[in-house]
Amino acid sequence: MSELSKLARQAMMQPQEALLETGSKKNSLCIGIPKEISYQENRIPLTPLSVALLVENGHQVLLESGAGDGANFLDHHYSEQGANIVYEKERVMQADIVIKINGPTLEEIALMKPGQVLFSSQPPSFMTMETLKAMMNKKITALSYEYLRDEGNILTVVRAMSEIVGTTSVLIAAEYLSNIFNGKGLMLGGITGVPPTEIVIIGAGTVGEYAARTAIALGAQVKVFDNSVYRLRRLQTNIGNRVFTSVIQPIVLRKAVLSCDVVIGAMRSPSGRCPCIVTEETVSKMKPNSVLIDVSIDQGGCFETSKVTNHEEPVFRKYDVIHYCVPNIASRVARTATYALTNIFTPILLDIGEKGGLWNLIWEKTGIRKAIYLYQGQLTNADMAEKFNMTPKDLDLMIVSSR
Repeated sequence: MSELSKLARQAMMQPQEALLETGSKKNSLCIGIPKEISYQENRIPLTPLSVALLVENGHQVLLESGAGDGANFLDHHYSEQGANIVYEKERVMQADIVIKINGPTLEEIALMKPGQVLFSSQPPSFMTMETLKAMMNKKITALSYEYLRDEGNILTVVRAMSEIVGTTSVLIAAEYLSNIFNGKGLMLGGITGVPPTEIVIIGAGTVGEYAARTAIALGAQVKVFDNSVYRLRRLQTNIGNRVFTSVIQPIVLRKAVLSCDVVIGAMRSPSGRCPCIVTEETVSKMKPNSVLIDVSIDQGGCFETSKVTNHEEPVFRKYDVIHYCVPNIASRVARTATYALTNIFTPILLDIGEKGGLWNLIWEKTGIRKAIYLYQGQLTNADMAEKFNMTPKDLDLMIVSSR
């Protein structure tokens, strides 16, 4: 950290001179929710009841018609709670704050007005130079869900989606073990007198933890592998159950994979490609009709035989092993995912109105400040700057100098 940055942080923690209020500084916001155009994206950032809360607090919500259809929230559900349903994306994209699930396309950025605020997902690996330049030219302030942290310094959106994906992956495995999908005909977990099904989970992060919770609750025999002893210990502590855990030893892992009924790959890489853990040779010797679920497929996958599938054709067979490799598992349960997201975003939007704008909020809340990757068109995210060989601006200094 530079000396100037240290001074800026110290200045932010100093008592600030304040003028006596002559009236409420609360802002009335215009919030736009466009319909997602990404393939098979069914989530929406706000539920109708959250919209009602925003409207009750004096804010206006513009919703593009059909935006909530994927999560089974229809237009009239939103209009009954005070949202304005519009049919032109241009009107939605002209709102003061645009909130959506996936990062903006060039077409969407072209519809935005200069100086807007954008809330969306934006992993650095999916950002393109053309998109970044278009947003910088319009002096947009943009927040990425991948960096958004709560009061406990937890990546709140990432955590919520990982909990959903971990739980759902086990339920998916249960489906494909059944006869309905030409599986083994096993009930996940088994019953009295019948040996339980065996599940191997590779990765002890949030996805792995919630997959293990669900599998144990259903009665399955669970084995968890990870490179980090710390994460394995944390998983056992959080679950409150002594499950089989092991660091990734190739011989031990191979033996477990060959004998199990389900393998869930939940390894993550901080940046770049996920490490490939299970070789094609090992997959070829797995038991027939075993189920392989690669949650890490959005980072390339941790199985050598994985290839990207989608919700319409989610599985393929190779070596008589059922492979499920859908990147966006949370969209499979879009309504639940929407409830999780709205619990995060609604308080932030209300705070922006109460504090008199986003600028005051990011001054006060570090977790939201860390999520800003563009501030009035200036790139402030180190990961994106490294990807494009650019020099990031120091957001702390920019905020201090603007006050």
